[in-house]
Amino acid sequence: MRIVLLGPPGAGKGTQAAVLSREYKIPHISTGDILREAVKSGAGIGLAAAAFMGKGELVPDKIVTAMVIERMGKTDAEKGFILDGFPRTLNQARELDEAMNKIPSKVDVVIYFETSSKTVINRLSGRRVCKTCGFNYHVKNIPPKEDGVCDKCDGVLFQRPDDKEGTVINRLEVYEAETKPLVDYYAKQGILRKVSGDMGVDDLFSVIFKIFAEEKLA
Repeated sequence: MRIVLLGPPGAGKGTQAAVLSREYKIPHISTGDILREAVKSGAGIGLAAAAFMGKGELVPDKIVTAMVIERMGKTDAEKGFILDGFPRTLNQARELDEAMNKIPSKVDVVIYFETSSKTVINRLSGRRVCKTCGFNYHVKNIPPKEDGVCDKCDGVLFQRPDDKEGTVINRLEVYEAETKPLVDYYAKQGILRKVSGDMGVDDLFSVIFKIFAEEKLA
């Protein structure tokens, strides 16, 4: 079961990936997590990625793809994986296909979270993150017990600069421009399935589970 989750920031991909990972016992592979872990390790590809991130630049596609492929090669991913946040560009999608063809393997299905701008703005602008442990909260959906304080470690909660409404709107515009070719690419392969990212977690999981059953993946 090799799954790709596509959708704008705030669409709920990470939440669904965590649920699906537990349900099907396959790893949730997030490019953000991979980059942070690689940089922290200070070895190999992580050093190359850190050089770009340190200058505030995007990590090149080839480096990101190499890191994802390396992660996919670990033993816990032998039965499948869930890619969250990758690929983000058409070039990354092509490089992923080329790498998987050499295994040989392929992506089974791509779930595209169609999500309204209003939903994304509400979700991201309300998000708060713990400075100490990184746990995410939401002022309405997942509020902490004490305002501004993390339930898990008593760390201070803050709003990321890129979660402010004006920045979120700009991120959505950039994402739409990048993603349209990617959606078309997977649609032409016949493996793209669309779901509504506006739905609640449980309802959305039911829809995705049904898709997996129809594709004989579940």
